[in-house]
Amino acid sequence: MKIASYNVNGIRAALKKGFIDWLTATNPDVICLQEIKAQEDQLDLSLFKDAGYSYQYWFSAQKKGYSGVAILSKTEPNHVEYGTGIASMDFEGRNIRADFDNISVMSLYLPSGTNDARLDHKLEYMAMFQNYINQLKTNLPGLVILGDYNICHEEIDIHNPKMKGVSGFLPVEREWIGNFIQSGFIDTFRYLNPELQKYSWWSYRANARANNKGWRLDYAMATENLQENIKRSVILNDAVHSDHCPILVEFEF
Repeated sequence: MKIASYNVNGIRAALKKGFIDWLTATNPDVICLQEIKAQEDQLDLSLFKDAGYSYQYWFSAQKKGYSGVAILSKTEPNHVEYGTGIASMDFEGRNIRADFDNISVMSLYLPSGTNDARLDHKLEYMAMFQNYINQLKTNLPGLVILGDYNICHEEIDIHNPKMKGVSGFLPVEREWIGNFIQSGFIDTFRYLNPELQKYSWWSYRANARANNKGWRLDYAMATENLQENIKRSVILNDAVHSDHCPILVEFEF
């Protein structure tokens, strides 16, 4: 099973940059999208269906043009869960999950902490999300949470490790994602690529992408019982439809 994840920074903008051609060429079984910035009725869903994704699940933010996540699949899931049931998390459309026979796939878009108010919201969200996942794992042991976590975990994950005062690399954020992994998850990319320095997001400023001054903000986190099933985990930084690039993980059952 091949699963991709992509913060598209606006699905309508990504479509104009050749997203469907990329999706067809990459050909994942399931793709998780974040920051779709669109309502379902604003999209031509036949574009995705014609690419092979007959099963589409969109969870938009209440605020138009903001946030939102989706899961597109070639096969029908057994169940789809929109949101977490926690109102302060769900109105921004940040979480959707599809359950299949061997695995449950979640698309996650954690908030960014661009100012003090948003940082407080992010930290509150992260605490609630950890509690939610602790409970969820008891019922869904084979869980993969893919998406934009808006956090670099280790110094290898950021081009300038001195940026400790910037949200995304704050000690409190790094501690949280470390604890999240310790709670029973595998960072699949780092598990298979312990020394590889690759990024999944670059600022639009200062020619950051051309100079590869990036951050690894996007993860495919798998529960520990899936360890033997992980076959490949890569960052596809040749895709240029967004300020992020996609990631991809393969499991064998």
